[in-house]
Amino acid sequence: MTAPAVPLVALMLAAGSARRFGSDKRLARLADGRSLLSASLDNARNAYLDVRVVLRPQDDAAALGVPAQCPIIRSERCHEGMAQSLVAGVAALQAIDAEAVAVLLGDMPRIRPQTLIALQAQATARRIVVPTHAGQRGHPVLFGRAFWPELLLLQGDRGARELLRQHAKSLLEVPVTDPGILLDIDDAKMLAALPAD
Repeated sequence: MTAPAVPLVALMLAAGSARRFGSDKRLARLADGRSLLSASLDNARNAYLDVRVVLRPQDDAAALGVPAQCPIIRSERCHEGMAQSLVAGVAALQAIDAEAVAVLLGDMPRIRPQTLIALQAQATARRIVVPTHAGQRGHPVLFGRAFWPELLLLQGDRGARELLRQHAKSLLEVPVTDPGILLDIDDAKMLAALPAD
């Protein structure tokens, strides 16, 4: 009998400037008509009960297709890099009764909900969980609550890579058959080349 999954909150980072894309890529359309952000959110919400979205201060959540039931967190310093969006998100979670946070990106529309569920099954308060595919690490990264204080200290645009290196003994790599964990859409060419589901 497997242990029940720990209580988890999902944090979708969607406050980036997307300079390489040339326009607001969160609104870019996939072949099925959904926006990049909506598709990414759909997958997260099909796996996790509590999904929160980090946006820019001026963003209109409804215009971006964020469902009304998704709590919004505003990143006042998002212009300083992805780390500040993560810091804002984790800071807003301090009163939440969760043992882990799944950090997802709003430009990764092909991660399967089954993959997200499988990762939660490996999460603990003192573990960092990372999926791998074909030998490469992907997203999301799940941080146990023991690491949240260090997430609050991140700076710049490097995210939490250094944290993974520092806590290698607490890191669990989970091999998955889902190539979507590696597929973040950085520019319009990548979106155009994305095969239909």
